[in-house]
Amino acid sequence: MNKKVQLQDLGNKDYKETWDYQEQIFADIVSQKVEKRTNPEINTSNYFLFVEHPHVYTLGKSGDMSNLLLSEKQLEEKGATFYKINRGGDITYHGPGQIVGYPILDLENFFTDIHKYLRLLEEAIILTLADYGLQSERSEGETGVWLGVGTPFARKICAMGVRASRWVTMHGFALNVNANLGYFDNIIPCGIKGKAVTSLHVELGREVDEEEVKQKIVKHFADLFEAEMI
Repeated sequence: MNKKVQLQDLGNKDYKETWDYQEQIFADIVSQKVEKRTNPEINTSNYFLFVEHPHVYTLGKSGDMSNLLLSEKQLEEKGATFYKINRGGDITYHGPGQIVGYPILDLENFFTDIHKYLRLLEEAIILTLADYGLQSERSEGETGVWLGVGTPFARKICAMGVRASRWVTMHGFALNVNANLGYFDNIIPCGIKGKAVTSLHVELGREVDEEEVKQKIVKHFADLFEAEMI
């Protein structure tokens, strides 16, 4: 079992280019798993990608197109793109000021439980937000991380949507750090009506160092998954 995870920060990168890169890594790991059947000495790889995307809306495979409230022309006017993709979940937004994390892991190196995988991803974000004095939590039946659950002021700060096949994961989470929340007004985020979206800088009332946030996420991820980040 290889618990080493290759950490890569892709900087600001086009969504489709990043998706293609994820698919390439995903396919490579699946190939390693096939080869491992006849050569047990082979170690399968694990990756953790950080990226920031230009303005983009993505719709998961079970999503509803009506949750995108913009026409093609309006998307162009806002400088945003749109993709239907192969993760779970409904519609979400990615853009500047948001930390997106894509763990591409062979879960057979860690544990074979998708539910546990999602809960640990959420926990890494919950612990990161706690480092900033914010109490966040899960909302029953709604993947992701929230503040004010059970109050009239429930608001989502981190969206999650993953794909897993042959115990290899891709896609991941999007944490609003210094994000322009106005872009969420153009969708029904995650298909959930009547709940707000927030960002770390809104909650703290100040701009937040995104590199510092990434370091905290990596630390908590490594602890929770008992991984060695390289």
